[in-house]
Amino acid sequence: MTSVTWEQVLAWRMRRQFIDPLADASAVEVVRRLAGVQAQVASAGELAVAVRQAAPERGAVPKALLDERTLVKTWAMRGTLHLLPADDAAAYLALCSTVRQWEKPSWQRNFGATPADLEALAEATTTALAGGAALTREELTEAVVEETGSHHLTEVLGSGWGTLLKPLAWWGVLCYGPSQGTRVTFTAPERWLPGWTGLPPLEDAARTVIRAYLGAHGPATPEMFDNWLMRKMNRKKDVRGWFAAAEDGLSTVEVDGVQMYVLDEHRDELLATEPSASVRLLGGFDQYVLGAGTGATYLVPAEHRTKVSRTAGWISPVVLHGGRVAGVWEAKNGDLAVTQFEDVPAGPLKEEVDRVGPLLS
Repeated sequence: MTSVTWEQVLAWRMRRQFIDPLADASAVEVVRRLAGVQAQVASAGELAVAVRQAAPERGAVPKALLDERTLVKTWAMRGTLHLLPADDAAAYLALCSTVRQWEKPSWQRNFGATPADLEALAEATTTALAGGAALTREELTEAVVEETGSHHLTEVLGSGWGTLLKPLAWWGVLCYGPSQGTRVTFTAPERWLPGWTGLPPLEDAARTVIRAYLGAHGPATPEMFDNWLMRKMNRKKDVRGWFAAAEDGLSTVEVDGVQMYVLDEHRDELLATEPSASVRLLGGFDQYVLGAGTGATYLVPAEHRTKVSRTAGWISPVVLHGGRVAGVWEAKNGDLAVTQFEDVPAGPLKEEVDRVGPLLS
């Protein structure tokens, strides 16, 4: 078994994720390479794209979402809002939908909805969005409640957490449409996205998503993939089955004594990668961190995890040194305030602060 070090892995991931070096790539190319970009905070999603581009284009993400429709915003991995490449979005949604936590009695007690309720909501939502309509949360709630008589679900449907809308997103019933001022809207992917053909079979979806994940966040184990996808909520035998479906084109390497998967086409490049000494700044909720998870001590020092993964699920902007999280930063009064966990070369750090600062305005 051929071995690589975590220092090599992190340097290779930075290269693959357009962190070092930066890329001459469009917004959709960046999102595709990262296997999606978390956009629970819209500005964080836009920064994740811009910070990877050698020549960032202001407004590139909204343009791809609304004008070109090459990106789509919807609930995906870990039940959070993501930007996804429109032509591959259905594959991500198909895998997310397998969790089916709404079948658990505890979920039904907490939210007052049954699987039958969700089926009825999905049917009513399909009707409400027919013809390409884009409805605000309030308009959609009103239409669905009127159609189903589910008045007891009005409050949950109207919640900004989208608890009852997430399964509908994973089933391909709805996605985000164009905003109306500060209000979000929902529309039907089959009407909104060019070439939408519905959710693919699970094995086809697994091949697409696993290859995308390993291409950005590999080498990785099935458990690491499952943690990224749905916080290990899937059945282990299902995840093993997905990797079996995707096994053509996969190789293995050993990292820190653990056998992990990498794409055949990337294996030699990974083995030849030298550790990096680069300094980079990434924004909050960045895929480089989320792909590994903040519990990955090879990336985030355990003693500093609470500074990166904060209360209410907030993931801090980070400083990378050699691919490892070496600090956090925040914007304060027009400046970037950096808190270092370890010594970071002052010159490269200042260059990064000067580069990233203008992207925040």
